Amino acid sequence: MKETKILYISSEMTPYLPETNTARMSFQVAKKMNSKGTQIRVFMPRYGLINQRRHQLHEVIRLSGVNLIINDIDMPLIIKVASIPKERMQVYFIDNDEYFKRKAVFTDEDNQLFEDNDERAIFFAKGVIETVKKLNWSPDIIHIHGWMAALVPLYLKEYFKNDSLFTDSKIVVSVYNEPFEGEINPDLINKINFDEIDKKLVSTIEKPTYSNLQRLAVEYADAVIKSCDPLPEDLDDYINSLEKPVLEYQSEEEFVEAYINFYQTQVLENEE
Repeated sequence: MKETKILYISSEMTPYLPETNTARMSFQVAKKMNSKGTQIRVFMPRYGLINQRRHQLHEVIRLSGVNLIINDIDMPLIIKVASIPKERMQVYFIDNDEYFKRKAVFTDEDNQLFEDNDERAIFFAKGVIETVKKLNWSPDIIHIHGWMAALVPLYLKEYFKNDSLFTDSKIVVSVYNEPFEGEINPDLINKINFDEIDKKLVSTIEKPTYSNLQRLAVEYADAVIKSCDPLPEDLDDYINSLEKPVLEYQSEEEFVEAYINFYQTQVLENEE
């Protein structure tokens, strides 16, 4: 795996956010693959509750300064980076004052989903991909964790489909059982359509629930990992119906060799 380049994109990750299955496994997978000598890059949003001083985040000027158009509005993209002590591992943060300055992750003080979570997800997806393009770094594998990153596979396969940097990249989606209640802004499908992505391609998220966002990510993935046991029944049934590589749940103590084998024999060798 030493020559393999893996891009990890996560909604959340320890040690920067409170521990959830998604945050913990996002970190553990990247950490273990990094320790095996694999070339990795790691991206997550820079939520306002992340303490920049304690974690020593700093802006990468050469990567910042791009404006992303979200639903016909220019939004400045700011890139920050930090190193995880003792791990020799850097994490890139996608930042924007409008979307990520607030000191919360997905919900307000009343535990209600933010009205603009749809635009935050679009901004995060486009921001990561544009930054990787600036780095001129072509990943062999792009591994997605968490619902805020669920639009990345769609944007890679549709919006950035003519970009040669990602032509040979294989997309892996880890599916978790950490749903939010209700749904995010139903106008999401129209805002994606503004980027000239046909609404028919995203009919799965006409009702943008947690399960439907995860399902959309899986639809555009090349391979899937079940990262919780059990998964929501509807998601589990859908994944089991797929004709694409699926790795069953692996415990946190035993996942490393299973993931390496899956990457090597199912993901990289799986040519459509």
